[in-house]
Amino acid sequence: MNLEKIENEALHLPKEERAQLIHRLVLSLDAPSGEELRSDWLLEARRRAEELDNGSVQAVPGDDVMRKARALIK
Repeated sequence: MNLEKIENEALHLPKEERAQLIHRLVLSLDAPSGEELRSDWLLEARRRAEELDNGSVQAVPGDDVMRKARALIK
């Protein structure tokens, strides 16, 4: 499908659906690339590992976290 056909079909959508499409397209422009996401997550993982190693945070068992999360959504 070429751009002209997509544009033509989009312009024939109801106003609310066009607005939703615009919103999704704009969000897609602002989304970080896969490489940016990988880099950001790697930095975050290193930061968290350092916090655990230096004792500034305490690890919480996964079962405890899930139990608390389930209690919050009930």
